[in-house]
Amino acid sequence: MNPDEVICFCQNVTSGMIKDAVDNGAATLEEVQKITGAGTVCGSCIDKVRQLVEQFAAERAASS
Repeated sequence: MNPDEVICFCQNVTSGMIKDAVDNGAATLEEVQKITGAGTVCGSCIDKVRQLVEQFAAERAASS
């Protein structure tokens, strides 16, 4: 996935920003929202943000 792909247009949050939040300890959608603001305005990206959080958390767990 392109780390520069914008996932949340309202807050201009990219996939890379979500990955960074997860790599730095965020483990839930809510924690990523608190750090990045993704999905906190219109909510249309919530499903995609949740999917990425789960994917990146699984990758982090597999590499540790």
